[in-house]
This record gives sequence, C-alpha cells and structure tokens, in this order.
Amino acid sequence: MTLRLQSASRTFTVEQANATLPLVRAITKDLVDLSRQLAERKLQLAELVDGRSLRPGDLYTDELLESKKDVEKELARVQGFADELLELGVEPKSALDGLIDFPSSLDGRPVFLCWKLGEPEVMYYHERGAGYAGRKPLPVTPDTSAVRKGELEHSCL
Repeated sequence: MTLRLQSASRTFTVEQANATLPLVRAITKDLVDLSRQLAERKLQLAELVDGRSLRPGDLYTDELLESKKDVEKELARVQGFADELLELGVEPKSALDGLIDFPSSLDGRPVFLCWKLGEPEVMYYHERGAGYAGRKPLPVTPDTSAVRKGELEHSCL
C-alpha cells in the first residue's frame, strides 16, 4: 500500500509532540485499522483472481471488480488519514505499524522524534536518515529529562 507523502513543514519539541499525541493517536489508530483491513482484503482479492480468466458480464467477474472498486475507495480513506497527519506537521512512516515521526532538532542537528502506536508518549528519536532501526531513547540529564523540559530546539520552517 503506497501512500503519497510529503515532508512536514514544522518542527516539534518533545512537549509539543506529546501535546499533539491525543489527536495523532486517534488518527493513527484509524489509519492502522483501515490499512490492516485493506491489506487483508487485497490479499483475498488476489487469491480469488489468481489463475482465473475474468470475462466482462460474468457475475463472478463483476463481483470481483466491484470489490476492487471498494478497496480503491477505502485506499482513498487511508490516504485521507495520512493527509490529516501531514497537516498536523507529522510524518506517517508505516500505516500498518503506526509509526509516526515528528520533525525536530537535537543539539543543532535535524532529527525525528519517533512514536509508535501503543507507546504512552514520545520517548525516542532517530537521525533523519536512520529510520525506525536507528531509534534511540531521548537523552536524559541527571536531575530530569532535558528534552521533556523543552530543550530540543524548536523552529518553524
């Protein structure tokens, strides 16, 4: 399932990212639920069509084509959820896993704050080119979390 994505146009502090999580969480849950349903439906359709000759006017063919149209409509809904997230300034990275990146900066370098559906708050970051595999816990100072006090740089592009 390929979504049309664009880069977000703002950056977030950890506090700002966590403040948007209730809305991001709700949209991401809808995105994940529908994406998983669609992935299953597409797989089922592929199995039904596999090796079968489809003929216009045939009831089975017509049913399959109607199911394919339904899948395309639902795919447009998935894209709508992804667009909503982009409008908030975040970047959906996996519709099936609920991975969301919040553009940010750390020590003057651009990074992504990384959140996954099911996590209680933003607790990780990764370098811009590293992706999910490069996730690291947010830095902590001895007294309290520096980043949770808003010490990640914030700028609007």
